[in-house]
Amino acid sequence: MNERTKRCPKIPFVQTVEPGTYFWCACGQSKSQPYCDGSHKGTGFTPKKVEITGAKTVAWCGCKHSQDAPFCDGSHSQL
Repeated sequence: MNERTKRCPKIPFVQTVEPGTYFWCACGQSKSQPYCDGSHKGTGFTPKKVEITGAKTVAWCGCKHSQDAPFCDGSHSQL
């Protein structure tokens, strides 16, 4: 397990979101999980920009291992 995932929860962040632009934290250091707060600076990671076009419920990946990032694909169950 790498340093990044030690800080990440092994569950998704299930949220109802409104249309808009979101930046999903890819580094695991954000204090505003699952969203980026700029903590990635100097890590080599960059947030993933996501455009949500309609209000819906999403499961943001919390473990940072999803093959469908920024959305949960159940990878946390294998960690």
